Amino acid sequence: MIDTATQEFIRIHRKDNVRRLALEAAKYPHVDIPVALDQIQGWQIATRKCPLLARYDGIIYPPHLSMEQCSSQQTAFYKTRLVRQLLDKDARHTMTDLTGGFGIDFLALSLAFQQATYVELNPTLCELMRHNLQVLRRTGTVICGNGAEWVAQMPHTNLIYIDPARRGEGGKRTYAIADCTPDVLSLRQLLVTKADKVLIKLSPMLDWHEAVRLLEQVEEVHLVAAGGECKEMLVVLSEQAIGTPAIVCANEKSTYRFMANTEQPAPIAAMAPEVGSYLYEPNAAIMKSGCFAQLCEAQDVLMAGHNSHLFLAPSPRPSFPGRQFRIEAVTSMNKRELKTSLQNIRQANITVRNFPLNVAELRKRLHLADGGPHYIFATTLADQRHILILCKKIR
Repeated sequence: MIDTATQEFIRIHRKDNVRRLALEAAKYPHVDIPVALDQIQGWQIATRKCPLLARYDGIIYPPHLSMEQCSSQQTAFYKTRLVRQLLDKDARHTMTDLTGGFGIDFLALSLAFQQATYVELNPTLCELMRHNLQVLRRTGTVICGNGAEWVAQMPHTNLIYIDPARRGEGGKRTYAIADCTPDVLSLRQLLVTKADKVLIKLSPMLDWHEAVRLLEQVEEVHLVAAGGECKEMLVVLSEQAIGTPAIVCANEKSTYRFMANTEQPAPIAAMAPEVGSYLYEPNAAIMKSGCFAQLCEAQDVLMAGHNSHLFLAPSPRPSFPGRQFRIEAVTSMNKRELKTSLQNIRQANITVRNFPLNVAELRKRLHLADGGPHYIFATTLADQRHILILCKKIR
């Protein structure tokens, strides 16, 4: 698919700056520079998002947009672990990915199945998958066609995976389920009759309550965080799904499970936190879930104030799903109090939650540089007092 001269150029220059190589294209008349730059850029993205794939020489990468949109290795393998939990080993014979794309998710999910089928409308991506399966010494059936049409004729399978495109006309990003392609709302009933389990990847910007309401036959919703950011929403459907679905919040270090019952207001601390007590900041998946009352009950913590999304406890909570801090001082915005509390502190990591100043404004007010071992959380208590909580990170 790529000529020898271009392959050698890619091998030699794959760590080089792509823009500089583009400017020097005239130096290499025997090299297909556009193809080479696509491959070099693809490999560089893969080293960040899919390092296991980047180790293989001979992998061909798609254009830049497909690489940026593909799942990371971390989230792809989370899906594999999830599927192994959802389906018994004896029920993992076949799976079909109806929206193949570059195929990171397909390659990861297929590890859990005896047979795997990749369906993709773009013939170029289909050719890439056939080639890359050979490079990886993997087997799989590649179908070049419309997944929404293919599902109507396909045999029953153990798992259907679908990652609907979230870009509309002109490449504009969309979030609503109804705006994605293919339309999983119109396909929903067909999907659950064609597979034991259906796994749908949706935008992390979407409200999971809305996803559950629209898709109806929902067993579980997984909110997957990485690098301090909620990256994916995964929805599990089945024909047998009844009752309240589970909400699973997952990040690199922990997995936390709630039942999606009616969310009650989280209990609020009655007074300012004390020096020597502990402050907890939930991870991005917990924040996205909004299941704060259930978190308070499970961890025996209180929210610092309305909409603070910061939690307090008098003693350590080692299993808390997020960052953990010991409180060193608590101060109002009074100049004298600030001077006393911040003496000898020249830099700090600042977070604001339900506070009248943003980080830049507060940093300027406090005359503090960024970074260092000190952490300051600025928030508003239930009695509307604005406070700063100075902490040392313990986890």
